[in-house]
Amino acid sequence: MKLNRAFIASLFAAGALLAPADNLVILHTNDTHSQLDPNDNDLGGILRRKVLVDSVRAEQPNVLLIDCGDMVQGTLYFSIYKGEAEREMMNNLGYDIQILGNHEFDNGIEPLAHEWSLLNADKITSNYDLRDTPLDTIFKPYTIKEFAGKRIGFLAINLDPKGMIADFNTGGLKYLDGIKAANSIAWYLKHVERVDEVIALTHVGYDSANPPTPSDRDLAQASEDIDIIIGGHSHTTIDPAAAKTPEYYVKNAAGDPVLVVQTGSKGLYLGEITLDLDSMRPSYRLIPVDSRLDNRIDSEAAALLAKYRKGVDALKMEKIGKMAQEMPHGSHLIVNWVADVMLEKGKELTDRNVDVALVNKGGIRRGLPAGHITKEHILTMLPFDNKLVVMEIKGSDLKAAFDVFAQRNGDGISAGFNPAEIDPDRTYTLVTIDYLANGGDYLTTLPNGKVIARSALRLDETMIDYILSQKGKNIKYNDRKRRL
Repeated sequence: MKLNRAFIASLFAAGALLAPADNLVILHTNDTHSQLDPNDNDLGGILRRKVLVDSVRAEQPNVLLIDCGDMVQGTLYFSIYKGEAEREMMNNLGYDIQILGNHEFDNGIEPLAHEWSLLNADKITSNYDLRDTPLDTIFKPYTIKEFAGKRIGFLAINLDPKGMIADFNTGGLKYLDGIKAANSIAWYLKHVERVDEVIALTHVGYDSANPPTPSDRDLAQASEDIDIIIGGHSHTTIDPAAAKTPEYYVKNAAGDPVLVVQTGSKGLYLGEITLDLDSMRPSYRLIPVDSRLDNRIDSEAAALLAKYRKGVDALKMEKIGKMAQEMPHGSHLIVNWVADVMLEKGKELTDRNVDVALVNKGGIRRGLPAGHITKEHILTMLPFDNKLVVMEIKGSDLKAAFDVFAQRNGDGISAGFNPAEIDPDRTYTLVTIDYLANGGDYLTTLPNGKVIARSALRLDETMIDYILSQKGKNIKYNDRKRRL
């Protein structure tokens, strides 16, 4: 969608002519993943987002700014500063309501509690029982905002952490059924609190739920009291102006339409819902965060970000090797290359023959360009605190893991191994990361294996060591066909 600055300004002006005091404008983001700077194509960036948010606030008297989780993990800002930079910048933008994503837990629940205790926004979750965690006093099950005499209730539904978040990072948290929680809180808000509108904020995914987590579509279809769903997690870009976009009105259990929206990921768009407070009818659009449309940045926010940028820029300058070809993010090329390096490095951890290496596509967060590679490239490609493990595993359990990989397509397998030839009764030697070995990413049979060796290095450190060992040569990679 290509818009110019004049057109955006005209849209804001048109909104101002439509009795703005009778409207509530809800601006929202999700899955920004520490993308505080613009991306490699000069799109996004929190400094430009601040200008857009403030532009709306200048035109509209009733504005809420909301984030639907995963504000962290994905760039060096999180790797170095552990959430402090994102928290400072979100406070600077003046977010009103924030909910958890799964990556908020990446450093563990106690560091999460520290950072979120310093967030200025209302923090809500409706289906996490936090009574036995340090988050207990920080979160509420819902919040209510009032504008022009109308009360708007907000609830929050989060995903089941089992299989998605490492167990040791969620200590004491209990997951409650998402649909039951959503319906009960929505009913309470409508019929006891007597709100005029119920908005569910979610981090469960638009239509790609991982059971027992319900998707946004599931929540909409099972509800009677939810009017709008603002979501996250699946990185779905819902743009009513696009020729092909996911369905954004979903019928509820009573046959009424529920507006379901999401902005994609990495802050490339700002979502805008305009709610007519007389009719309670919403309209929706996406605003691109694009320097070609508006290249202004907020100077106050820029000064705040500058103190964190120094450490990030230092790693961007540290060259460690060269790639002979581009490895695009999400391609089989990059996941299989990582798996092959894991196999080579895994063999150094044991004196036995190693059969295969596995890595999940979700653990690889960016691609690599052709040419010089820096530490920043690898640290943002592999941002998680994962380490290599070598394990013995029964063929039947290994086959079950490959079945999960085959269903979702795109995960990595080292060369020379054919999953179709697995003997269910044989014991295999596998190299993987500890997150998967513990059952992460829904590989529930891998914990049945036995870990026999473990690397002292994180996977990003392992990859950096491998690249440095090539002594500046152009790294060439022939991605032989892998069968899953």
